[in-house]
Formats: sequence, structure tokens, C-alpha cells
Amino acid sequence: MTSFQLQWDILESDANKIIKDFMKEKAISRAALADIKYKGGSILVNGVEQTVRYSLKKGDLLKVSFPVEHPSVGIKGEAIPLDLVYEDEYVLIVNKQAGMSTIPSREHPSGSLANALIGYYEQKAIRATAHIVTRLDRDTSGLVLIAKHRHVHHLLSEEQKAGRVKRIYQAFVEGALENHSGIIEKPIARNPNSIIERMVDPNGQYACTHYEVLCYKRSFTHVKLKLGTGRTHQIRVHMSYIGHPLVGDQLYDGNDTLLKRQALHCYELKFFHPFLEENMTFKSELPKDMGSLM
Repeated sequence: MTSFQLQWDILESDANKIIKDFMKEKAISRAALADIKYKGGSILVNGVEQTVRYSLKKGDLLKVSFPVEHPSVGIKGEAIPLDLVYEDEYVLIVNKQAGMSTIPSREHPSGSLANALIGYYEQKAIRATAHIVTRLDRDTSGLVLIAKHRHVHHLLSEEQKAGRVKRIYQAFVEGALENHSGIIEKPIARNPNSIIERMVDPNGQYACTHYEVLCYKRSFTHVKLKLGTGRTHQIRVHMSYIGHPLVGDQLYDGNDTLLKRQALHCYELKFFHPFLEENMTFKSELPKDMGSLM
């Protein structure tokens, strides 16, 4: 089991920079740098240990080793099969099934995606904890982006804050939408009468959802949705607010006659890979329960 490592061949443009400044330009946070210095990491230049005050020279090989990670206390690894869509040494893309929590909770302390990840890492001798970048509700299916190290999680979270991690959903909503496309901009807040439910509230946080009709069915509309923001339960709250709750979404006034969970699936995920330096796109077909309704 080895620690997570990064290395760079120093170019003329980076000559005379001290390591501390160079690492800041590479988006290595102050907290990560402190961990490298004091919690078992290392900074090597041409195989020799150096401090962050070392002045880099053209042709140097800088290798940074991060401290070995340990799984989060309280998250037990479980032998749960993962539907892996993509994996490299930095990230995983998983197709999460409906009914699986992203992380353990008091109501569902086991069987989560995080438990499955820790079990997978143990099987593969990967020293990492569950760094889940894009979470989905328990009964929402689809693509999830996972980082395999804290620093990778940091970089992808910054991309997410800047709106450069894109998720596109498909859903079935009750009734027939009058407009073929539209934007819902309504602030969302926690419902004061519930620990789970959210609601449109003028004092809540700004939230923006884009929708587009894909086709009309007899009792529901098949829609594509893009998030302008990432509030908890955002799609579910917004669609219910305009009078078209998700099929099966009992929490937000949906009818469960056709489906026993909210008909929501993250079918496309786009992001810029910070290490491969490529724009990556992944897609996932509708799951069987939603597909059968088509």
C-alpha cells in the first residue's frame, strides 16, 4: 500500500520559484501542505528531501508524497458490488442504484455507497476513504463522481463550486408541462417542520433549475433537467412547486402508483479531469424501473 504521490519535471518557466509557491499554484491547499510536512508525507527534489523554501531549478524532478489516508471512523467496509463506469488512479465513476444511500445515516447505518467504496478499497489494497464529490438522494439513481484522495477531492470540489462539474438528469413528472422548456428560479430552505424536507421560501438560498420536455406520455411527462445550483432536493422541490411533482415522490406530493420511488436519474456527468487535463463525459441509460414505464 503506497501513499498518493504527485511529481513534476520543472521547466524554465518555474525555475527560481520556491516549492511553497509552486505548490500553491498547483492548488495544493495550506492544510494539505501542513499534512505533508507534519503527518508523514515527504517532499523530494531529485530524490533528496527538501523544505518548502527550496528554490527550484530547471530540470529538477519534484516528487510530493501525501500522508497515507485511513478510512473514516464509523464507516465499515462492506462487500457490496459496485457498478463501475470508469476508474483511474485519481477518480471513480459509479452508477448508483436507487435505494442505496450515498453515506450512512441514523436510519440507514449500512449498505451505503460509502460502505461499498471502503469495501472495494480494502479488496484492492487502496489506502483511501470515501471522497464522494457528487451525491445523490437515496432513491435517485445514476452517475456519481468519486475522488480517490483528499487532494483530488479538493480540486474537484473547487471545480464544482465554479460550476464546471455538470450533471444532467432525466425525470418523469406528473401531468403535462405547458411549456416545452423553462427555468425555475425559486429560493429553497429547510422546512421548519421536518428534518428532511425542503421548501420554496423567499428567505432561502437561491436555486435555479432548467428543464426541457423530451416527450409526453399519457400520465406523465419525460423531462431533461440541468442544475444551475446544487441545493438539497432541488429538482424535487422545484418540480413540485410548479405543480408537476416527480412520479413516485411521496415526500413532495408525488403519486407512487406507477413507481415506488422518485423517478429521477442522473444520466450524464461532465467534468474536467485535473490530472489527465481532459474534458470527460459519461452517460448512463435509464434504470429498468424507469425504462419499463417508457
